[in-house]
Amino acid sequence: MNKRCTFMGSEETNSFYLDGDVILGGLFPLHYQPDSTEQSFVKKPVPYGYKFFSPRALRWMRTMAFAVQKINQRQDLLPHLKLGYHIRDSGDDIPVSLKNTLLLANGQPEKGSGSTCLDAYRKVSPVIVGDAASGVSMAVLRILGSFHVPLVSYFASCSCLSNQKEFPTFMRTMPSDAIQTKALARLVSYFHWTWVGVIGLESDYARFAIQLFLQEAARYNVCAAYVHFLSLPPIKDAVVDLVKTMKKSSARVVLSVYGDTEMRVILTECRRQNVTDLLWIASEAWSTSQSLWADFEDLLRGTLGFAIRKGDIPGLGMYLTSLHPSQELTSHFIAEFWEETFNCRLNGSVNTHTHAEETQKRRSCSGLEELNEVNSVYTDVSQLRVTYNVYKAVHLIAHALHDMSVCVPGKGPFSNGTCGSLAPVLPWQLLYYLKQTMFTTLGEEVRFDENGDPIASYDLMNWQKTQDGSLQLMKVGYYDDSLAQDLFINESAVQWHKGFQTPVSICSESCLPGFRKAIRKGQPICCFDCIPCAEGEVSNETDSVNCLRCSEDTWPNRAQNHCIPRTIEFLSYHETMGIVLWVVSAFGAFATVAVLGVFVIYRKTPMVRANNMELSFLLLLFLCACFLIGLTFIGEPTDWFCQIRYTAFGISFALCISCILAKTVVVMMAFRANLPGSNVMKWFGPAKQRASVIVCTSIQVLICIVWLTTRPPYAAQNTRFLSAKIILECVVGSEVGFWCVLGYIGLLACMCFLMAFLARKLPDNFNEAKFITFSMLIFFAVWITFIPVYVSTSGKYTVAVHVFAILASAFGLLFCIFIPKCYIILFKPEKNSRQHMMRK
Repeated sequence: MNKRCTFMGSEETNSFYLDGDVILGGLFPLHYQPDSTEQSFVKKPVPYGYKFFSPRALRWMRTMAFAVQKINQRQDLLPHLKLGYHIRDSGDDIPVSLKNTLLLANGQPEKGSGSTCLDAYRKVSPVIVGDAASGVSMAVLRILGSFHVPLVSYFASCSCLSNQKEFPTFMRTMPSDAIQTKALARLVSYFHWTWVGVIGLESDYARFAIQLFLQEAARYNVCAAYVHFLSLPPIKDAVVDLVKTMKKSSARVVLSVYGDTEMRVILTECRRQNVTDLLWIASEAWSTSQSLWADFEDLLRGTLGFAIRKGDIPGLGMYLTSLHPSQELTSHFIAEFWEETFNCRLNGSVNTHTHAEETQKRRSCSGLEELNEVNSVYTDVSQLRVTYNVYKAVHLIAHALHDMSVCVPGKGPFSNGTCGSLAPVLPWQLLYYLKQTMFTTLGEEVRFDENGDPIASYDLMNWQKTQDGSLQLMKVGYYDDSLAQDLFINESAVQWHKGFQTPVSICSESCLPGFRKAIRKGQPICCFDCIPCAEGEVSNETDSVNCLRCSEDTWPNRAQNHCIPRTIEFLSYHETMGIVLWVVSAFGAFATVAVLGVFVIYRKTPMVRANNMELSFLLLLFLCACFLIGLTFIGEPTDWFCQIRYTAFGISFALCISCILAKTVVVMMAFRANLPGSNVMKWFGPAKQRASVIVCTSIQVLICIVWLTTRPPYAAQNTRFLSAKIILECVVGSEVGFWCVLGYIGLLACMCFLMAFLARKLPDNFNEAKFITFSMLIFFAVWITFIPVYVSTSGKYTVAVHVFAILASAFGLLFCIFIPKCYIILFKPEKNSRQHMMRK
């Protein structure tokens, strides 16, 4: 027994309906922005009117009808089924959409007929094409999901709808916002806009889109200068505050996730506050909406936005303009469109919507109006994007039904190999086929992923002004998520808002190579200061986060943007300082040899023979060695050279000071030997003197042997002083060994000074204790000064200080001890006699 359907609501006749074997439902926002009315909740609400009528949505409706008509004419697609349609106005409003959704899903029996549900004069729709808005689609899906009725959207792009657990019956021919936001993030990154404003409607669609954009933009170091949401409908004070925020911000690029209506309100306020220097990045919702251009051309010129792929549908333009008066008088939608387009009133009009105060004063339509003679969004087929999505949605359903119709019983996808039912079509079975369908239409292969989303590709559109002032939506690039190089932009084709240069929208100027970014405390990562790289570090990229330290053998150039090989530094024979030192060393050695020659020539004279001639000859030889030891400190250091250098230095000076000490002791003992009863000189004969020199020197040799066998000196590259040079130097190895060598020399010098000081007043004319005392004072002065200077210098200057100390102390010994004797020998020969020497 058939159940009777009782239609409880008021009869709704405002729709497009075509009967058929399978009725496709359709929801389109023909009207939008409802008039605000207060509900009393004590009586049935009165249907409210709308402020705006959308010719574009009418084109979508008629495209669905056109696609059904074309499919019904084909013999290769559903040859045994006739498709029908039931298309209703969603009003871009959730309550209205839900009401019309239930009308589509339940069918609509004739009022008071008492007919069965299956015999309703407007049949049940097992699938619905719609809606345009993501928020409306989500509300509709929560109703349809309980009945497993598929919803195929042509414009709802919110990524939240890809959640198959929450919306299992949803599919779409519109790419997901997840891909659009990736494309938008790549776009702002491509032009180096790292500081952008982000505004959107207080809706699920806008919130999800903006959240995804911010996440994706963060990957490219793009920051939001502000994120602002407006409620619907926009409140005037909120709009004023939003535009003030945009005006104060340094961000000159603004991403707008609004629709046409909200953009109109915001642009009006922008003009009032003279905010005219912004570059708009349009979301897909209004990137190709031409209705804003006439009023806001000066603000929107240069706008960039991604639009879904355009399609050329053969025959659609002629179909859209084929309206005639008979249709106008029977269809509420067409009558309203006709009156709005031609600004006239039809006789016997069925139009119940009015959108202007002067509607009643309109002239009567003549019946001679022609759509071909007016510019209308409805008849414009140059930018068929959403329209093409509607066309593909209808073909998706048709191909799914076709796959059901050719199913072989026993090989079907359902239990026991059964096929889907075609009389009636069960929504849950149709949904299965929709998920599996792949088809080609107008040369494009249409495929869907596991979430019911199509493979995404977008055209990058630029709003350009033509010579006659009209809008030209110029394709200047594309984004294809399936390609490795996903974004392509023809920059030369882009027309910018102000001039010909790419706008700049940054919080901080880019840091050049040689600098690094330092994020300002409490601000986004796009706001930073540029700090020069520290010494020894470089950055070779713009906006470098960190500076990189150069390797040990390289050093930053002056710009600190790349590392260059360090120059090697050591005390060389070829530089001025090295030349001066080796010349002085050679001169000292030559002077010592000259003195030795004088002493050899005059070796039989009293001046030479006095104070132990043998020790004088040894001291001159050792002084010559000290001068020559200075040459070992000049030149490129090697391990062997370093060990010879310090060992020779320590031993040669130990020999010199030991000889001087022996000479001083001999002077003192010689004086005491002249005292009655003293035989002390037998202990200080020539052999004993040589032995004392050997013993004193052997201690230094022992220290050097221990030093060389434990931690000997070695050559090393010194880079710790953070200079552009690698210092080749001799490292002493054991600091204890080095200072023991110096300390022992100092100990011998102290003993020598003490002895000489005690013998300074001896009466003999040949007493040289005074000269030895003075030479030791010079020796101490040189080496005491040497210690702090040696510690505080670095590189080749340390070596130069060491050589200078050696030469200065050697010259001090040579001049103080031997020059006075040479003067007497060469220039005062009368004093070089035994009589003069013995004179008291």
